[in-house]
Amino acid sequence: MSVTNGLRSVSLVGTGMIRFGRFPEVSLSQLAAPAVIEALDEAGIDGRRVGAIYCGTVSGGPLAAQRIGRETGLTGIEAANFENACSSSASAFRQAYLAIAAGAVDCALVVGAEQLTRLGGGPLDLGDEDVESANGLTMPALYAMRAQRYMHEFDLSPGDLAQIAVKARANGALNPYAQIRSTVSVEEVLSSRPVASPLTSHQCCPLGDGAAAVVLAASNLPIANRQGAVTVLASHLTSGRYMQAGRDMTTPEVTVRCATETYESCGIGPSDIDLVECHDAFTIAELLYYEALGFAAHGEGVGLIRGGQTALSGRIPFNPSGGLLCRGHPLGASGIAQIVEITRQLQGRCGARQVGQDRPRGPRVGLAHITGGGTYGFDHGACAIHILGR
Repeated sequence: MSVTNGLRSVSLVGTGMIRFGRFPEVSLSQLAAPAVIEALDEAGIDGRRVGAIYCGTVSGGPLAAQRIGRETGLTGIEAANFENACSSSASAFRQAYLAIAAGAVDCALVVGAEQLTRLGGGPLDLGDEDVESANGLTMPALYAMRAQRYMHEFDLSPGDLAQIAVKARANGALNPYAQIRSTVSVEEVLSSRPVASPLTSHQCCPLGDGAAAVVLAASNLPIANRQGAVTVLASHLTSGRYMQAGRDMTTPEVTVRCATETYESCGIGPSDIDLVECHDAFTIAELLYYEALGFAAHGEGVGLIRGGQTALSGRIPFNPSGGLLCRGHPLGASGIAQIVEITRQLQGRCGARQVGQDRPRGPRVGLAHITGGGTYGFDHGACAIHILGR
């Protein structure tokens, strides 16, 4: 039995996902079922081997895990639901990992699902008690402020931000699961509909629906020892710190802290990581996370995009799936969708968008990062980082 710090080693043995898009005509459980069934089939097990089902969703309503279980035959087992804004399914993954590592269950299924099209359009409602949101600080406005402040303090142009969207579209065009599958130029990004200066519509993630699922198992089980199994090297979840005074808009405090704690927990650092899926809900977010995750010094992240270092063929590819900007961002599904992408990249299964095709050994270690929501006084409400290895 593989044990670290008294915990069992945990492996990813099955993945499933549907193409993200707009599907208001089906129920949440119907939306999620194909992803769950694919993950179980890939793992080569039936539902009787699954000891728990954990679901992450923001607006999916009560008992989402149980409803999805009813649709897929996963009933009569431990079931739990997690709402943690955009980090919901990544938080569910964290709990499944801990349950298996601690020996409470041997095998668990994690599913993330969301139907934003049922909510209508416009920015997400952060609630009546959020004084910042009530005064107009929606998510697009907040990230626009971050971009403006960064441009004021450092060497960053609107064209640099647009290049991040161009990269996302190029990757997404190669991803059959992406909501948007068309390429754009820098000029097209800059001339698209203004949202909140300097951000345009091509620099903001689209509204949509989606579902993704993974099967986790203790690494000592036979199903986890097959060729291509991916191991969870680190799993960390933290929350933002409440700050009454002004906060630095150019560096995301919770991600810096979460990354530091994650690296320390497993002895892995940025130089060991071959690819990243990060929370790029807006172009400026990806740039900030280059720095917060330790791949560039504060104020120097723009050099990575200018040098092509975060492209598919670059030194550290970011968001080979197309990211939230292009794959889409159905809140509760995004965390698991990132983990599906990292897993399949490590297994060499991503076709035209495969990272490391020019490297003899291919990618060995990948990082999935997602933050959860905004609420008054916090940089972000939550941050989850998972490091996977082959």
